[in-house]
Amino acid sequence: MRETLHTLLAPFLARRIALLGLAITLLMIFAALFAPIIVPYDPLEIDSLARLSPPTGTHWFGTDHFGRDTFSRVVFGSRLALIIGIGVVSFALLTGVPAGILSAMFPRVGWFVMRAVDVLMAFPALLLALGLIVILGQGVLNAILAIGVVYLTTTARITYGVTLRLRAEVYVEASRSLGAGTVWLVLKHILPNLVSPLLVQASFVFAFAQLGAASLDFLGLGAPPDIPSWGNMLAESRIYITRAPWLLFFPGLMIVLTAFSLNLVGDALRDRLDPRFREALGTPRRN
Repeated sequence: MRETLHTLLAPFLARRIALLGLAITLLMIFAALFAPIIVPYDPLEIDSLARLSPPTGTHWFGTDHFGRDTFSRVVFGSRLALIIGIGVVSFALLTGVPAGILSAMFPRVGWFVMRAVDVLMAFPALLLALGLIVILGQGVLNAILAIGVVYLTTTARITYGVTLRLRAEVYVEASRSLGAGTVWLVLKHILPNLVSPLLVQASFVFAFAQLGAASLDFLGLGAPPDIPSWGNMLAESRIYITRAPWLLFFPGLMIVLTAFSLNLVGDALRDRLDPRFREALGTPRRN
């Protein structure tokens, strides 16, 4: 058990900044799961007498223009961040992976699928998400779908490229010559070798999903205003930037820390899963 844990943590132990990123990510997940226990106040509770109070021992992150506790709202905002991250990653994988594999294994169909992906990738990410959210309407689920469409394109492209390389491998050609069908090849050879790059891709998609969701919330097109989210907090408090800068500082800091830590975790996972980095990490190669 100890050796297994050391092997899993090897890339993080080799790069201390990656270990910091892992710690921040785990802390965010812990805050999201146990938010009702952690927070000292109801995030929706209004206290007009305490409005725009600076950070104190009573209100650690101060209060907003309605007197709501900023710390409680920031902690509950991590729940929505986790939901959106998981939702976007799931949508991107469930749609992008089949599209990439199908395109690589069936070139005639793949030509049309990849051209559709190219069209979507021609739009800037935020512009595409805005267009989709206007069509779908405001809401958390629609925000997940809009952001998910943005990142299914990169997921499909990565899957397509890796699958093209794998289908040309000798062991795949040998299996095909022995009568193996496409489904068997995908299940036995393609998908197992896609786990590593897709795991790294998922960590980056999770990070960029936070930025996309915060952007939509800030523009008033994401989560409803009554739901505590970091983007909503920034949008509501932007007119108090000179009078109460803590209202923007703490949710903005959480967005930056979450995206930064997830990118560090993604880099560490790449180092762990890419054979080119194993010797540098002291991980023995498998014969």
